[in-house]
Amino acid sequence: MKRTQLVENILGKGSFLCVGLDPDPSKMPPALAEKGAQGIIEFNKAIIDATAPYAVAYKPNLAFYETMGPDGMRAFEETCAYIREKYPDQFIIADAKRGDIGNTARMYAKAFFERAGVDAVTVAPYMGEDSVSPFLGFEDKWAIVLALTSNKGSEDFQMIPDVNHARVFERVVKRAQKWGSPINMMFVVGATRGELIADVRRLAPRSFFLVPGVGAQGGSLEEVCKYGMIDEVGLLVNSSRGIIHASAGDDFAEAAAAKAAKLAAEMRDQLAQRGML
Repeated sequence: MKRTQLVENILGKGSFLCVGLDPDPSKMPPALAEKGAQGIIEFNKAIIDATAPYAVAYKPNLAFYETMGPDGMRAFEETCAYIREKYPDQFIIADAKRGDIGNTARMYAKAFFERAGVDAVTVAPYMGEDSVSPFLGFEDKWAIVLALTSNKGSEDFQMIPDVNHARVFERVVKRAQKWGSPINMMFVVGATRGELIADVRRLAPRSFFLVPGVGAQGGSLEEVCKYGMIDEVGLLVNSSRGIIHASAGDDFAEAAAAKAAKLAAEMRDQLAQRGML
């Protein structure tokens, strides 16, 4: 998907919501959980149908599918195919956090972009340019580089300053922009970091940010918009379990729709306050 189309979809819908498809059988209706991978497919389809009016993107996390082996990967691919067929304007992110080099990175890119048909893949930049650049050679596809994550352990490395007082996450953002551009590269920037989002925005003024941590992890949508929003929005804010596991009962899809609608309405308010609607 081209950046221009993504921006048009966001402004047309008045939402920059990304729904994380991280299905946990222990939090699903028992009747679906008992079906294994087929139950995951049915669960995902119901969630997608219920939340599509409010979302502009979906982000299946590969761990929740790989744990079920080949059947789980089939569920992942069928989920992506369902979105592509029924909701072709939705941006699909494979949250895989791949980080290898050479032929291995190229094979990962081919698997996700050509076989699964997703729009973007999350990638870990620790091994440098040759672990990211293979994902940048596909037309209208994106690499989403881990920059400033929302987990506690991120401080182990990401916040370490160098002799010039530049922290590791700042060096990652600055260096990565030499490999790609705002039309094929985004950055993961955790919502729980508050004003640190402004530091990333200063270094990447035109890039889109994929922002996890709003909702169940306690991140503030208002702060994300305050520090991260630009004239083309530049944000995809993700909510996973806060939406898809809002209920473990038979009303799970309705509960997910209600949560998605509420968050999308808050996003619309943020866009309206800035005169973007």
